Amino acid sequence: MKGSGDCPATELNGREFQTLSTTLILDRVGNVVLSLNPDGLRWSVSNSESSRLAVNLISKCETDIEIPGMYAAELINWGPVHGSVLTNAKEYMYRFSVHVGQRSNSQPSIWVPSVFTFGSEDPQICQTWVNQINISLNREMGRPKNLLVFVHPKSGKGNGCKNWELVAPIFSRARIKTKVIVTERAGQAHDMMSSITNSELNSYDGVVAVGGDGFFNEILNGLLASRLKARWPPAPDDNQSHEYIVEPFDHVEDNSLISEGSQFSLPNEWFRLGIIPAGSTDAVVICTTGARDPMTSALQIVLGKRVKLDIAQVVRWKMMSTSKVDPFVRYAASFCGYGFYGDVIAESEKYRWMGPKRYDYAGTLVFLKHRTYEAEISYLESKAQSMTSSDSEKDMSSSRKRTIWRQPKRSEKVACRVNCQVCDTKSTSTTLQIPTLFPSQDTEETRWVKTRGRYLSVGAAIISCRNERAPDGLVAEAHLSDGFLHLILIKDCPHALYLWHLTQLARKGGNPLESEFVEHHKTKAFTFTSSGKESSWNLDGEVFQAHQLSAQVLRGLVSLFASGPDA
Repeated sequence: MKGSGDCPATELNGREFQTLSTTLILDRVGNVVLSLNPDGLRWSVSNSESSRLAVNLISKCETDIEIPGMYAAELINWGPVHGSVLTNAKEYMYRFSVHVGQRSNSQPSIWVPSVFTFGSEDPQICQTWVNQINISLNREMGRPKNLLVFVHPKSGKGNGCKNWELVAPIFSRARIKTKVIVTERAGQAHDMMSSITNSELNSYDGVVAVGGDGFFNEILNGLLASRLKARWPPAPDDNQSHEYIVEPFDHVEDNSLISEGSQFSLPNEWFRLGIIPAGSTDAVVICTTGARDPMTSALQIVLGKRVKLDIAQVVRWKMMSTSKVDPFVRYAASFCGYGFYGDVIAESEKYRWMGPKRYDYAGTLVFLKHRTYEAEISYLESKAQSMTSSDSEKDMSSSRKRTIWRQPKRSEKVACRVNCQVCDTKSTSTTLQIPTLFPSQDTEETRWVKTRGRYLSVGAAIISCRNERAPDGLVAEAHLSDGFLHLILIKDCPHALYLWHLTQLARKGGNPLESEFVEHHKTKAFTFTSSGKESSWNLDGEVFQAHQLSAQVLRGLVSLFASGPDA
């Protein structure tokens, strides 16, 4: 009788675990001996399938599945099971399927769902296997059970609903409860996230955004605006010392609000955000999963993957030069940009009917105008950074020395990858005393460096910002959670040189930052004051008006359902 075996019991984590070994039929392979152990499933071809050609073909197949890669096991009752790939034979029997998320053989950054179907003439054997596999899956830590999902129906090319419908069966099969909200107006997700009680928020394992970078930013700001307690960075003209929070917080009471008897801590060791890409650029999802692919993101969510993500706290002090000081806080996960970047996003708003193509059109218009802006910028330089200056830089003027962070050589650059050691390195302290903006009061470890000039653009990249237009991103060596942002100042230069810079961004392996008109500073904080009357910024793809602002990095503030980018 096909489908027989033994079921010895062992102890695992204080609970009884049944080690199974049974002869079954694997669809498209034939007779196999299937075994279940604490690490996962493994099968070997039985002697009846031992012809040389069959063995050669089968050896190319997967022969084991680790528990961390499985997300479901289910009975599919009576039906056909095909025999060896060498024959067209099929038998009707009871069946069960094991669902797995695994990397594509041709594109390692893409994850694909795979199904392994096993058959037996005994329905009880199939039921036993499903029960034991599900027991193993339930022991997996970090898997979500209940998610709040926001779908933006008009994001990007309008594929939000379509992309969710594509991946929704993955969540159902993994037995994850989902409360799905399709937004009907701009700002709805933000309003719901900011008004939801901490008690209800704690009932979810995370929130998933089906949309683009701007939609994710909306949800992020809704989450943080009413809950995060973090001291602001100093204003550009501030002469008071601030204690500047740059590392993960150790004490929940210092950064969470207590609401209705329930608290929500930040950073949160369990709660995560997720993104199913459906936007125009999707830089955040590319940088955190390695691919712009809805199925890849869905599989990493159901499997409970996790990476920490730095967040920039941006404080607008004045909207216009004539405005009164009125602090307004926003948060950004990927990028803050002024000048060219801000003008492109502002100009593109006029052409929303064009869809994602509006960015190319608006970018061309803004590039042809070639506008420059005068501004004063201060950034925080650490002692370690200033000591990296090369000997040739020591001969430069004092002001020039203080505004240059030495670019690492190509061989020194360490890109952010899965299990990144840079991001996993823990800081020895949770706070850093930030000095005032006056040099006489700088600390021994850090100092403010001030620069003023005319700029084509000012960019602050929190992550590399990889996307389809910039395959390496704005800063290839930027990390997801190292506590730094990369301040990029593009000084006034001829049209041709700026075009060269932009083409280098668009080229794989380009060198967009290696030029005399480009300044690159790795910093934890910066301030900005425009010399004009008003200024448009680009915050994660959304327009943000700010004449005067400050920004600081909050290291590892939020966690994402993601594994990190692959090499």
